This record gives sequence, C-alpha cells and structure tokens, in this order.
Amino acid sequence: MTAPGSTAPVLAPRVLGRCRALVRPALAEAVGRLHPWVGEMAAYAFGWCEVGGAPAPASGGKGVRQALAVLGAEAAGAPERAGVAAAVAVELVHTFSLLHDDIMDGDAARRRPAVWKAYGTGPAVLAGDALFALAVETLAARSGGPAAVRALSAALGDLVRGQADDLLFAARPWTGPEQVRPDEYRAMAERKTGALLGCAAALGSVLGGAAAGTSAALDRAGRHLGVAFQIVDDVLGVWGDPAVTGKPVHGDLRERKKTFPVLVALRTPVAPRLAALLESGTDPAAAAALIEEAGGRSAALAEARRHLTAAEAALTAVPLEAGAAADLRSLLDFLVRRDL
Repeated sequence: MTAPGSTAPVLAPRVLGRCRALVRPALAEAVGRLHPWVGEMAAYAFGWCEVGGAPAPASGGKGVRQALAVLGAEAAGAPERAGVAAAVAVELVHTFSLLHDDIMDGDAARRRPAVWKAYGTGPAVLAGDALFALAVETLAARSGGPAAVRALSAALGDLVRGQADDLLFAARPWTGPEQVRPDEYRAMAERKTGALLGCAAALGSVLGGAAAGTSAALDRAGRHLGVAFQIVDDVLGVWGDPAVTGKPVHGDLRERKKTFPVLVALRTPVAPRLAALLESGTDPAAAAALIEEAGGRSAALAEARRHLTAAEAALTAVPLEAGAAADLRSLLDFLVRRDL
C-alpha cells in the first residue's frame, strides 16, 4: 500500500519516537496525580508496569494518537505545548476507551492480560473513568480549554455511537434484508475509530488558536485515516501474521466478527456458503479462502487506499507548515500500510 519510493517505513518510526519522547513526561506527570491504586492500573494499561507496580520491560504502544496531536499542532503553526497537552488528553481518552471496550467485548488480553482480567472488572471501570476525568482536566486547564473540551466531547459522542452500532451489528443476521451493509460499517468505523484520530490531529491546533478551517481539515484527515486503519485491521484480523498482530490466525472469523471483507463477500453469490461457515465457526480457513475468492480482501484494501487518499487530500486543502505536514503524511501511509 506504500507508494514506490516512499520514505514512510523509515521516517514514521522516527516521528513516532520523537513524539513519544516529547509527550511521555507530561503523560506520566498527569497519571501521577491519580489515586495510587488507580494510577497503577493506568500505568499497567500504558505498558509501564506489571501488576503490583514493578517496572515492565516493554515501553508501551506506538503512541499513534499522541503523535497525531503533536504533528497536528505543529502543522497548524501552534506552539509545542499545545501539541503536548492535546496528546496527553487524547492518549488518556484512548486508553479509557480500551479499558471499557475490553470489558464490553470480553477481550481478556492485549498481548498480556487486559486490565479487567488483571485487576477485576470494577477496578478497570474505575480506572477508565479516572482517565476520562483526567483528560478533561488536562484540557480545561489550558488556554483555549473550553473549545478543546467541546471538540473532545463531540469526538467521544461519536465514539460511543460507533461502539453502540458495532455491538448491535453482532446480533444482526449474516444475510437478508437486515444484514449489515458495507456503508453502515464505514459510518461505524468513522465514529468508533476515526472520531478520536480526527480529534487527535485537530486538538493541538484548537488549543493553539488555529483557524477553524485548519482544525476541521485535520479532523477530516484523521477520520479518513480511522476508517482506513480499521479496515486494514480487519484484513489483518483474517490474514495477518500472529507474530505481528498478537492475535491468532483467522481470529476475527473465529469470533464471528462482521468485518469489512466479510460484509463485502456476503453481498456476492458465495453468501449462502460463507454464512453457513461463519455461523458454524468450524472451518475459519475455508471461510477466509471463500472471502478472498469473493473479492473481500481486495475490496477492503481498495477501500483503505481510497480513505488514505481522502486523508491526504484533506491535508492539501489548507496551508500547513511544510515539515510537520510531511511528517503527518508519512505517518498516515505507515499506519495504513503496516504489514500488508
């Protein structure tokens, strides 16, 4: 999915590392203001410690959303401090959403036991609530805080609607008039995944007082990235390497998830056979082969490319600081390409 000659595979990891190093002290300081037990759960969720508080050997995740916040601020000409505060807020909210998502979905692990498995469901809910409150506090204390809190609240409203749709999709039939349509899935993905990525890209510029049109363009870019990112996740959930994804091969099919490649294939003549395989859950390899034969995989990758192009067009539509905009584009391409 990377264009020939693209520098994204080299440049993007450096950009992510720079942004993590910039944000980590402020993020750690914010988490340090929490109740010690709640702070330990938050640190565990970030990958900083083990249960009990001993330092963890891993350094945590890539920091995608915090990088988008920093780069969005820099691209809009906002001061660095605006990007850091925005990055802390979106990272706190993202982690809050993961804690609650794992409980709702019954997901017991994210490369190691999920917070609710390690500490209990009630404590994990409490930790998530604390992270959300801390994110609002982080923004409200800044110049331009009211506008930033409004932007974050709007993104969270979309995220909740997207999560609600995703949960409801599970109960709908594989085929027939009530089956989930690909366009419904796109709308869900924009809300569930894209809203927070869009907010991340725009929030630093909001705190920095950038023009509304600039913040809106950054938000659009992040939302398109979110759809592309989610669809690539769907492809990896069926055909990805477990050593890379941390999930078992054909994991999404075993869990009977209504992902984009599946929904596309279910609108082709293979639908009756595929629905029977998905319902039984007995032969995910055969289901994966049938989805590929029906064009589900190729359609998903084409859809991801379309949204990546739209994200890049949104960045082109407004004047942005050249260096930061180039870093943003490298990050978009890297995140969508991943290991396809």
